[in-house]
Amino acid sequence: MDCTFCRLIRDDAARWVTRGPVVSSFAPLDPLAPGHALVIPTSHWTDIFDTPPEVLAHAMTLVQRLAGKMRSELKADGVNILSASGPGSEQSIPHLHFHVVPRWSDDAFTTWPTQQSRHRIVGDPVTQLANAMTATHPA
Repeated sequence: MDCTFCRLIRDDAARWVTRGPVVSSFAPLDPLAPGHALVIPTSHWTDIFDTPPEVLAHAMTLVQRLAGKMRSELKADGVNILSASGPGSEQSIPHLHFHVVPRWSDDAFTTWPTQQSRHRIVGDPVTQLANAMTATHPA
């Protein structure tokens, strides 16, 4: 598949923060905050559902490392880590990616949802998830 992020990797056409054989990070064209970066698998994986656990582990390690550098180098008070997976999630590019957005107490914007979903589940969704988790991977 020749997606937007795969083209950036192939054509070396991004402002790279770091490039690696498993995961990479670059600056988006329209950052939400100074230092906003995306972390992506270097190989094509569509979303969290098809990405192997070892690739996700590398991605989260880079997210954590990048967040630490945002705090130490950019003096960010914190970070938001944003990701969407699947057609119902507003995923804009079908290549797994995590936005790491540095935040400061005076930045005057929010990345947090301001309303709740209208979707309803029959039964107790927490119990359904807990039962499914126990059935597939007991603690």
